[in-house]
Amino acid sequence: MQPTTRVRSCDRSSIRVLFDLAERVERAGGDPVRLEVGEPDFATPDHVTEAAFAATREGETGYTSNAGIPRLREAISETLAREYGAEYDPDEVLVTTGGMEALHLAALCVLEPGSELVIPTPGWPNYWTQARLADAHPREVPMPYPYDLDADRVVEAMGPATSAVMLCSPSNPTGRVADPAEIRAVVEAARDHDAYVVADEVYVSLTYDRDPVATAALTDHPDHILTVGSCSKSHAMTGWRVGWLAGPHEMVDEATKIRESTTACTSAIAQHAALAALTGPQEPMEEMYAAFAERRDYVADRLDDMAGVAAPRPDGAFYSFLDPKGYDDSMALATELVREAGVVLAPGSGFGAAGEGKLRLSFANSMERLEDGLDRLEAAL
Repeated sequence: MQPTTRVRSCDRSSIRVLFDLAERVERAGGDPVRLEVGEPDFATPDHVTEAAFAATREGETGYTSNAGIPRLREAISETLAREYGAEYDPDEVLVTTGGMEALHLAALCVLEPGSELVIPTPGWPNYWTQARLADAHPREVPMPYPYDLDADRVVEAMGPATSAVMLCSPSNPTGRVADPAEIRAVVEAARDHDAYVVADEVYVSLTYDRDPVATAALTDHPDHILTVGSCSKSHAMTGWRVGWLAGPHEMVDEATKIRESTTACTSAIAQHAALAALTGPQEPMEEMYAAFAERRDYVADRLDDMAGVAAPRPDGAFYSFLDPKGYDDSMALATELVREAGVVLAPGSGFGAAGEGKLRLSFANSMERLEDGLDRLEAAL
């Protein structure tokens, strides 16, 4: 007996393939510069971990409501409105086990079997998997260099089979921030097609050159928009696994219903930590933001000066998507860079056909390691 066709149709993320290769090199005594994974190199702020300890001591260790503790849902609602202009009542917010679960629940709720999820690419590889697990089809829409959202291309790709459109801004893997007018055009067209927009906004707080804004804030009728967020990147809480799905009552209620059979609820302790992250002192997050902005400038300038490499300037997140001219097999190139130069980047092919021949560099690492990694990359190329 074999696993189902549904499961066998899903590919392993190439990011994790390089992650595993780098770990093997480390176990053999090597010291590769790890620029492949999007994980802040900062510790979770002290007041957040203290809130988790306090919750543990006070016995907050049982099941919570499937939708999450009320105070956290209120805090998420307030944060979305205050920081990004998205208006959701607390009962329109579902606390999830990371942004990953929020995206998976959204896919299960909006994608009919045989329908299509339209994905502007390069895009995060998990979108493909989540579509296939919902028995739907991912439809890739390549964005030309410098990978800005082109609404005309996305709208042209919509059709009778379209159930949803995925928008990620700031983008993983390119770091580009979509123009509000382009987002609005996609949102309006999706509504005309009776399709949902899933707005992956886990990086929205890391927007450098303009004020951050939520997709749901760019339309007068956000009833077909599902907003996904997370504490992972903004508050250095990747391992705590706290995210959220916000949207219309009916959709959030349905997502809450089906998660009874997946994770039931997010860790109670982690929820109290996330509450402290959103409502407590923000200075640690501001310091982290400033560090990422400095690193962005350094990486962008280094790549601009690097012969034979093209890379658009990241507007947000902590990624640069670079095109080392003359290479057409990004997995082979990334593997060789690990083994021969000791620098680890993610192969662009993992982000869709539009990414083949490219590499994703994460600058969620110290300035010292970035300098070393870029020196190794430049010498190798």
